[in-house]
Amino acid sequence: MKHAAKALPDLLDAAERNGLTGRELVASVVAAETEGRFERKRKRNYAAAHFPPNVRDLSEFDPSELEGGITASQIAQLAELGWLDAHGNVLLAGPPGLGKTMIALGLGLRAVDEGYTVAYEKMESLVRLLDTAGTDRKAGFRMRHLRKCNLVIVDEIGYTPIEKAQANRFFSFVSDAYERTSMVFTTNKEAVEWEELVGDRTLATAMLDRILHHARCYSLRGESYRLKHPELYAAERQ
Repeated sequence: MKHAAKALPDLLDAAERNGLTGRELVASVVAAETEGRFERKRKRNYAAAHFPPNVRDLSEFDPSELEGGITASQIAQLAELGWLDAHGNVLLAGPPGLGKTMIALGLGLRAVDEGYTVAYEKMESLVRLLDTAGTDRKAGFRMRHLRKCNLVIVDEIGYTPIEKAQANRFFSFVSDAYERTSMVFTTNKEAVEWEELVGDRTLATAMLDRILHHARCYSLRGESYRLKHPELYAAERQ
């Protein structure tokens, strides 16, 4: 009980100061160990998620800046993670700069804080991992981690073209995760445009069938945050 051992002097002082019974002291020791182990697990899961820098909590997202597509109450419902427990998905669609990635990462951060395993990859990076997993040891290790996670976030679908073989591998990944792993997708493509993205109507239909079943979908509308608040992004770049 490494964590409890570190905290033991303070726990003993508190027990003496507050007149705790032996049972209450034991309970405080067990609580200290449990909290320490959970925090160590949370840090490990956060590192394994491969989040980009400056991940923000969902509470910092302001849906009033949008013209529509998602409300504060809907974000609060997503933050409860009931869809994650049910192995459901979340699809965030809309033009660049509306906060899709911020919401996705906020959900990922909330999931890590609640003890879930999470993995984040941009679509471009995921396709590269799928391409090389059979020949590159590091890519293979990462793909095995993704397949074991409770939640996988796939960001920026549709920003770069993919070949037919890559689309097939992505479909296999989505199919393997179906009703077993929850996924959050961000995309600048509406569902009707996915045929163009993967280059095959049948494949696009089958993929969307698995993604949208048990999914919560939001189509964000409005002006880009980067255009409305250039000073904030200039500060981040610095």
